[in-house]
Amino acid sequence: MKLLIASDIHGSAYWTRRLLQVAQEEQADQIALLGDIFYHGPRNPLPEEYAPLQVAELLDSVKSKLIVVKGNCDSEVDAMIAPFQFVDIAQIYADGVKITLTHGHVFNKDSMPKNAGDILLYGHFHTGFIIRQDGMLIANPGSVSLPKDGRHSYIVIENGAVRLKDLTDCKTIEQEVAKQ
Repeated sequence: MKLLIASDIHGSAYWTRRLLQVAQEEQADQIALLGDIFYHGPRNPLPEEYAPLQVAELLDSVKSKLIVVKGNCDSEVDAMIAPFQFVDIAQIYADGVKITLTHGHVFNKDSMPKNAGDILLYGHFHTGFIIRQDGMLIANPGSVSLPKDGRHSYIVIENGAVRLKDLTDCKTIEQEVAKQ
């Protein structure tokens, strides 16, 4: 199973189109979005091609593949235009690895959820990374549209390998194995 993880789209139709193009190129079986899908947020600038309704239409084309975690900028009104259901936190199993998906404003490397499993994935901070902490792999895909580290990025998990990749050219930035 190939899982593509992204976060913090913040209403950018431009970057949503790019993400869906990459998901197709990667041949992702499932796509997990870690929150902040439509609204840009009060402290963020408007992202390129800010068009939340268009983002909803674009995501409708892959709704059967989506798991979407609710972020701190996702509201009840966002759920009304979404072609998918938001969840507060999700746990999935892929290739024998237990993965916890959350946005990051509540649970993150400094505030761990109980029974998180082998991998904790969260967004919120707009910087991509992969680290090991207390025997667990912790990763953040960064932000699709408003990166603070200058890299529009996403994560791919396949056969226990976790890869942080650049959304502009699909090149691997960092790589780690889930279980050691």
